[in-house]
Amino acid sequence: MFNGIISIRNKNGEEKVKIERPGGSLSPIWSICWNPSREERNDILAVADWGQKVSFYQLSGKQIGKDRALNFDPCCISYFTKGEYILLGGSDKQVSLFTKDGVRLGTVGEQNSWVWTCQAKPDSNYVVVGCQDGTISFYQLIFSTVHGLYKDRYAYRDSMTDVIVQHLITEQKVRIKCKELVKKIAIYRNRLAIQLPEKILIYELYSEDLSDMHYRVKEKIIKKFECNLLVVCANHIILCQEKRLQCLSFSGVKEREWQMESLIRYIKVIGGPPGREGLLVGLKNGQILKIFVDNLFAIVLLKQATAVRCLDMSASRKKLAVVDENDTCLVYDIDTKELLFQEPNANSVAWNTQCEDMLCFSGGGYLNIKASTFPVHRQKLQGFVVGYNGSKIFCLHVFSISAVEVPQSAPMYQYLDRKLFKEAYQIACLGVTDTDWRELAMEALEGLDFETAKKAFIRVQDLRYLELISSIEERKKRGETNNDLFLADVFSYQGKFHEAAKLYKRSGHENLALEMYTDLCMFEYAKDFLGSGDPKETKMLITKQADWARNIKEPKAAVEMYISAGEHVKAIEICGDHGWVDMLIDIARKLDKAEREPLLLCATYLKKLDSPGYAAETYLKMGDLKSLVQLHVETQRWDEAFALGEKHPEFKDDIYMPYAQWLAENDRFEEAQKAFHKAGRQREAVQVLEQLTNNAVAESRFNDAAYYYWMLSMQCLDIAQDPAQKDTMLGKFYHFQRLAELYHGYHAIHRHTEDPFSVHRPETLFNISRFLLHSLPKDTPSGISKVKILFTLAKQSKALGAYRLARHAYDKLRGLYIPARFQKSIELGTLTIRAKPFHDSEELVPLCYRCSTNNPLLNNLGNVCINCRQPFIFSASSYDVLHLVEFYLEEGITDEEAISLIDLEVLRPKRDDRQLEIANNSSQILRLVETKDSIGDEDPFTAKLSFEQGGSEFVPVVVSRLVLRSMSRRDVLIKRWPPPLRWQYFRSLLPDASITMCPSCFQMFHSEDYELLVLQHGCCPYCRRCKDDPGP
Repeated sequence: MFNGIISIRNKNGEEKVKIERPGGSLSPIWSICWNPSREERNDILAVADWGQKVSFYQLSGKQIGKDRALNFDPCCISYFTKGEYILLGGSDKQVSLFTKDGVRLGTVGEQNSWVWTCQAKPDSNYVVVGCQDGTISFYQLIFSTVHGLYKDRYAYRDSMTDVIVQHLITEQKVRIKCKELVKKIAIYRNRLAIQLPEKILIYELYSEDLSDMHYRVKEKIIKKFECNLLVVCANHIILCQEKRLQCLSFSGVKEREWQMESLIRYIKVIGGPPGREGLLVGLKNGQILKIFVDNLFAIVLLKQATAVRCLDMSASRKKLAVVDENDTCLVYDIDTKELLFQEPNANSVAWNTQCEDMLCFSGGGYLNIKASTFPVHRQKLQGFVVGYNGSKIFCLHVFSISAVEVPQSAPMYQYLDRKLFKEAYQIACLGVTDTDWRELAMEALEGLDFETAKKAFIRVQDLRYLELISSIEERKKRGETNNDLFLADVFSYQGKFHEAAKLYKRSGHENLALEMYTDLCMFEYAKDFLGSGDPKETKMLITKQADWARNIKEPKAAVEMYISAGEHVKAIEICGDHGWVDMLIDIARKLDKAEREPLLLCATYLKKLDSPGYAAETYLKMGDLKSLVQLHVETQRWDEAFALGEKHPEFKDDIYMPYAQWLAENDRFEEAQKAFHKAGRQREAVQVLEQLTNNAVAESRFNDAAYYYWMLSMQCLDIAQDPAQKDTMLGKFYHFQRLAELYHGYHAIHRHTEDPFSVHRPETLFNISRFLLHSLPKDTPSGISKVKILFTLAKQSKALGAYRLARHAYDKLRGLYIPARFQKSIELGTLTIRAKPFHDSEELVPLCYRCSTNNPLLNNLGNVCINCRQPFIFSASSYDVLHLVEFYLEEGITDEEAISLIDLEVLRPKRDDRQLEIANNSSQILRLVETKDSIGDEDPFTAKLSFEQGGSEFVPVVVSRLVLRSMSRRDVLIKRWPPPLRWQYFRSLLPDASITMCPSCFQMFHSEDYELLVLQHGCCPYCRRCKDDPGP
């Protein structure tokens, strides 16, 4: 506003920010403009007022920097498109260019009246100006490149007021802000000179480090200078104005001045001691001078007919390269002034600072590299070459300089073609690929320049060739001078074997050629260098040929060669690895029995290849009976092993022990027991069975556990025949028998509680759970759960009407730890059983077949009658109480005599015969009148069943010879235990109800149940005796 206040409003006109400036109405605002740059962090507002100031503000109202004085009344202000420059015009009748920070750079154009508007064309350097007198002016701004280069440091102007120094190798950059228009830049070693409108600033590096990029002001020359070119040295600055050169100290004192004959077109510092640097100067008239800053007299190097455009001197200062105005690059010898060569299409030239004979020049969009007098190597490149250091060429393109990595392969190969290995190595050090280094190394090696070759191979880290060079150098130190031999070694390493062989032969070392061809498996060529039929050399050659055939996957040929060379072991190894049984046995049969090592190797391979017959033949040939026994055992050829054991008893333990282990692992425990017995290893048999039993219990395979415990009991019974172990083994026998019965019954309980469906009838599960509950000792065997037994008993008792027993079972469960999965069912059962009567169904009450007493379902005495104490005999399948009574023989009656008495035929009384005849005549009467009672009344065994009532001791049934003669063979069951046990006798009290006893385990079954189980499983469910196996 005119009062100096700035009001920033939104599109609806609402004021958002109000900026009150210090000048107030004395600084009325005449023009404002927003910076359009998107790179600025904040929105910046430029304000020009008639207090002759320009100011900058953020959107928040905060001022940026200080006010800039103008010395005129500004009427218009505008930004360039990218916001890097500002145009200002007004009462001074001209348009001025400022930086975005308000630093004046210069005048764009002067007018005849006040300037009221000025604008820059978008994305260009064109400016249009409107004045008070109605004129419109159109200007184009040209921003020249201001820069300086010395070796790998490049300084250039940025944003008109800043200087950026770039290290071309490390790509580091540093910015120096001058806050004034930068007019000229010069750089030399650790010095940097910057010319501003009113002064010259001299900077120096903080340290002598070649990579240091920190500059500080050394001197300031406060004076305005007009010059075309600016050059800085260690202690001086050189100003060039048309034909005149002035040398000033850093304090601004002019020390020397040189006046030239023509305009100065090019000037360059070529180095020298501090204060005595040399300058290379090129004039328009073609004259080239060398000037020292401490000398008034210029030295004329040479004079050519055309004007100089660019100059450079080689590293040794012996050659001079000139680019003239005709775009021709001319190279002179400075000492002789002779023109060495010239090349067309050049606009700039630079010598390599690390190689005397290499230079590069650019022109026509190409980069040209020339080494010595060789042809030019050309590649595409845009820009001007300004420096050449090693393999890097510094190229100026538009306003930026870049370092281009250029392989020096082409000039290196040019030197190699002329066998100039040392010069080629110098070029390679500037920068070539690994392939080029290897090529240089090979060429130098073939040229017997071992020093150069060694350096090149070190560069590519080829240890193989370095070892070769090292060996050749050692041989040369020892006095060898035969270059043909050295070259032959080189050719052999390079793969030029035929050339190497010719050189070996020419130098008189045919043995080396033979060794080379043999190592290379080129046996056809090797035969040409064999001596006069030396057997050792021939055998060596055949052996190596066989090794080669083996390595190239030609095993059959290798076997034949090994056999012909007498290397039987290697031949056998190949045959064995490839499984050639026929060839192995052929070799074994041809070998002498004294050659034990190859024969043993043959037998080993034949055994691995599943040819035990051939392996046995080989062992027999060797006479190695122990290995033969081991072979039969490992291949499980037991018949042959037993036959060999009969002939040679000393190998008996070596045969029967592994045989028994094999039988035990294959569940053939009866045979394993016999084998262990024959081997005298009864403890091992018991240990195997105990381990199997423990595993079965741990894995809840209780039917297998029962079977293994039964097997253990029979094993113990067998061992009990030894009087020394009789008592111990009989105790274990009864213990294992009891465990087998418990696990056999518990298997059904476990499966009932774990499986979703049960294969057993409720009555069977009821009987099993009662049997287990009465049979379990105080220490419950491992794996058996009382919870599962009581839970099954409670559940089946409730289902069958034994409510009192069910309630008792539930009460017992309350005192046990209940798994979570049974918790809900047990709690529910405990509640529902309370609604049932407190009695058991009479149908479930067990009957004692000796005294005809009904026993309670829960018997505190166990599985015996509460009246006569007679032990109950249970079915091993349904666990019903069987109608059997065990009886004992009177003293003096042997088992054989008892059997003979029972087998006797006893004639029935005549009354029975007549009844039989009446039965034949009148079937109706006989069907009602059974003779069993009459027979029972006269049965002597029935009388033996009586006992003294009220006694607490069990009185067994003991029978005499008379009673035995009265028994029928079909009513008596006998458990024929092996010694030292006696047989057990049982009398069936219901002969019509058939009972079957397993002849192996002596368990009792209802005949129908046993037949069904044998049909289902094919064997006894208890001892797993197959139905086809003969009885004991």
